[in-house]
Amino acid sequence: MARYLARRLGQAVLVVFGVVALTFVIMRLLPGDPAIAYAGPKASAADLAAARARFGLDAPIPVQLWNYVRDLAAGDLGTSLHTRQPVADDLTLAFPASLELVGAALIFAVAVGLPLGVLAARYKTRFPDFTVRLSSMLAVSVPVFWLALAVRTLFSSVLGWFPVAGEYDAALDSTSPLHVYTNITAVDALFTGNWPMLGSTLHHLVLPALVVAAYPAGVIAQLTRAALIEESAQDHARMARALGFGETAVLTRFSLRPVLNPVLSLIALVFAYSIVNGFLVEAVFNWPGLGRYAADSIRTLDTPAIAGVTLLVALLYVLANLIVDLLQGVVDPRARTR
Repeated sequence: MARYLARRLGQAVLVVFGVVALTFVIMRLLPGDPAIAYAGPKASAADLAAARARFGLDAPIPVQLWNYVRDLAAGDLGTSLHTRQPVADDLTLAFPASLELVGAALIFAVAVGLPLGVLAARYKTRFPDFTVRLSSMLAVSVPVFWLALAVRTLFSSVLGWFPVAGEYDAALDSTSPLHVYTNITAVDALFTGNWPMLGSTLHHLVLPALVVAAYPAGVIAQLTRAALIEESAQDHARMARALGFGETAVLTRFSLRPVLNPVLSLIALVFAYSIVNGFLVEAVFNWPGLGRYAADSIRTLDTPAIAGVTLLVALLYVLANLIVDLLQGVVDPRARTR
């Protein structure tokens, strides 16, 4: 297990170095001059020169790359051209809201997709299987932006069951102010016993989380069904049937655990995808996360902020895959030899 852990950590470090280099290249390829964006279009030549010197843009490219890596190692992602604040501070404020949304969405996706996949495999080629496959196909195929608009229109504007937008009722800032520890509103409200804030946050969270959960839930259901059908045809499953176990027991007791490995890998893949996919959902529901920050950064050609968001999402993807690799090594010892 120690060798497996060291090998996976080494691979993760190499990927991180590649991500850092790619992020640097993206910063240099983006249109526009960061110095002009910072100093303003009417800035004098002296002001532009000072801005370029501040951001190190007057140095040779290899020196800029070295300075960029050195600053990243120190936790410095640069200064936002739009907010004039350190990008790391901006991301610290914006990311927890996105993490709250995507975390809730993945909980929904696993809680729904895994049982539906088992149900479809149990009743293969019958009505439940057809219903699950059709539903999962629709969940995967429908554009998330259109789904967000449709869900908000139906359940918020027409039926009035859920709030239209926002993370919580703004009036609670006065009546039930939140003590912030993690910047994840639901977690802070739960830990501090702020029940009005917790109830309002969960009420606002339901619709955007369900929209973000649609794609991963559909993919998890499809993968679980296919993997269970294949696994239930193996010798150990046939032996269980010969011993008198029913089909449900064969699927859940003898075939489900080996299926969890590809499902865990899939969750890692859809995690980073859901972060990016959630940007559109955040725009529809006015959710104060990375989506809003990224949209403002792109609109203002804020290259340090764009690079910061890109790097954060890429690192989250690497971290999620590393965690899944370690979990696979625990769940299935055979994975340690790969």
